Amino acid sequence: MRYELDKGSHSVYTLTYHHACCVKYRRKIFDSEDIITRLKEINIEVSKKFDVDVLDQETDLDHLHMLVKTTPRIRLSSYINSLKGVSARRLFQEFPRMKRELWGGHLWSPSYLLCTTGQVTLDCLKKYVASQGDK
Repeated sequence: MRYELDKGSHSVYTLTYHHACCVKYRRKIFDSEDIITRLKEINIEVSKKFDVDVLDQETDLDHLHMLVKTTPRIRLSSYINSLKGVSARRLFQEFPRMKRELWGGHLWSPSYLLCTTGQVTLDCLKKYVASQGDK
């Protein structure tokens, strides 16, 4: 199996991530197509500013999942903070009813999931690394 690699001026890489975050207090606020559509649009807009490609994103009633692809140049924590901050601010402005369900101005729980995805399994990589130097 061959990696699908991206290239920089001095690097070759493939960086894809799974990001998930929950609504504060697990409130079930993603119950409207208008809200969900707008959240996805905001996420794509913020991602473009960070040079991140959104491969897929979907919501459940109280959380969001995203698959994203990026370069080694970005600070992932800044990207995630911007996603959460911008989406919260804009959704509260555009959908005032959300403020009644989420008092205190917080849309997202402070924690989040960010994990790497791969094109091969960890076991395959361990075997490859362990085999280096074998003749």
